[in-house]
Amino acid sequence: MNNDVVLVEIRGILPANSGCAIFLGNEKKVFVIQVEHNMGAIIGMFLRQTPKERPLTHDLMVNIFKGFGITVERVIITELVNTIYFARLVLQMKNELGRKLVEIDARPSDCIALATSQKKPIYVTSSLFQQVEDMSKVLEQIDQNGGETGEVA
Repeated sequence: MNNDVVLVEIRGILPANSGCAIFLGNEKKVFVIQVEHNMGAIIGMFLRQTPKERPLTHDLMVNIFKGFGITVERVIITELVNTIYFARLVLQMKNELGRKLVEIDARPSDCIALATSQKKPIYVTSSLFQQVEDMSKVLEQIDQNGGETGEVA
């Protein structure tokens, strides 16, 4: 891992006009990624380790990975183009032939869900982290108001 990425964590999940706002960041900065409502609910379930009656799609993916000796290593949110975030899912496969890392293009919401379910790190490229608007004060205001604000879009 090089210095071109910044470690972030989920700082909050809130319903928004167009789905859910996932607040990602660290002590320096927090930014928002908009995801579909159901993805926000799934990520929240993984964060809270909510038991499920049946496997969700992300659980199925992890079960398939396990069957082939593949683990989620990390996710990297790489760029923002025309209001769309891009991400990479980094997988590792170990077997008798050795170790192989594979990076796969994936939606940030899927990457965040998989990383959260597997307790794996979420990174953001340094260039993207510098580019995004700092939403720390908005998140603080939401926290102070008990999760209520009209400012999250």
